[in-house]
Amino acid sequence: MAHIIITLSPTATPGYTNKLLETCIMMEITFPGGVQVNAQSEDFTIATDQPEQNGGQNSAPAPFDLLLASLGTCAGFYALRFCQERKLTMTGMRLELTNEHNAETNRLEKVKMTLHVPEDFPEKYRRVVLRAMNQCSVKKALLDPPEIELITA
Repeated sequence: MAHIIITLSPTATPGYTNKLLETCIMMEITFPGGVQVNAQSEDFTIATDQPEQNGGQNSAPAPFDLLLASLGTCAGFYALRFCQERKLTMTGMRLELTNEHNAETNRLEKVKMTLHVPEDFPEKYRRVVLRAMNQCSVKKALLDPPEIELITA
């Protein structure tokens, strides 16, 4: 079985050690067959596959879908906690992500997150809940990306 270990670390000045940095999560990536690629994080297996047109069986989300899911669920968590802490109704509330993708460069250009709130959602909290969602660590990591180091072993 082939393994790849990916380490993410912030950019550092040579010779400088930041004592505040710590290693957080280690994921092991495995290749179960076909074009499926799985990530093992503690007790969880996160399966990915490719659509049929890319040689997959479409048996799991594609890795890019998980990137968007990570962003959405992270921001959604902050919206959820905001509402729970204020005992606001959340019936029908949902977060929708849409993205703009450049077909020529194969680059993600923009992600738009739209929080659909209940009709009786207080007007005074509409901007504030967005500020809470802005605390999402996944969004922060995308805006200020870490150094990504690739190594063969």
